[in-house]
Amino acid sequence: MEWLKEPEKHFPPHETLKHFNDGVCVTYIQEKTELSQSTISTYLTNMEKCGLLISTRHGKWSYLKRNEETIKQFTDFLT
Repeated sequence: MEWLKEPEKHFPPHETLKHFNDGVCVTYIQEKTELSQSTISTYLTNMEKCGLLISTRHGKWSYLKRNEETIKQFTDFLT
């Protein structure tokens, strides 16, 4: 989640899109974590189901970005 807060500092833009408007390619997240594809897929799917991440597809690629509204609501609730 921290890496996705400022993706341009932690990931290259996808070669096709050249921007982070739709988030970071899941492949790049998996590579950076050095976890297996199945493990990172489980983690990211659960965070998406909880509303913490927003997924967008472009062709065969999935991109994820933080859902700042939900994250703010959650942190407000905690405080």
